[in-house]
Amino acid sequence: MSGLEQPGPADLLETARRLLLDEIASGLDGAARYKALMIANAMAIAARAAQAEPISELADAAKICADIRAGLHDDDALLGRRLLAYAEARRKISSKS
Repeated sequence: MSGLEQPGPADLLETARRLLLDEIASGLDGAARYKALMIANAMAIAARAAQAEPISELADAAKICADIRAGLHDDDALLGRRLLAYAEARRKISSKS
């Protein structure tokens, strides 16, 4: 990032998270430290979400689920790939790896 660029949302979250972990949480103990670490984890998830490619939501998830349960998509390879891609995109946001 050059001197003229403004930090993006993910950069701001990561800077605040590092400050929380390095300068605040390190001086806490017990329940207060646990809460600070939970906040830092939520900030890391939010930063990953801010950097992630937009996730294409499935149009009508309730209907798709009902149709799957009824066996209407048993041979629908395209839907299977879309569901897998959707789940993988969500996992990348929720998980560090």
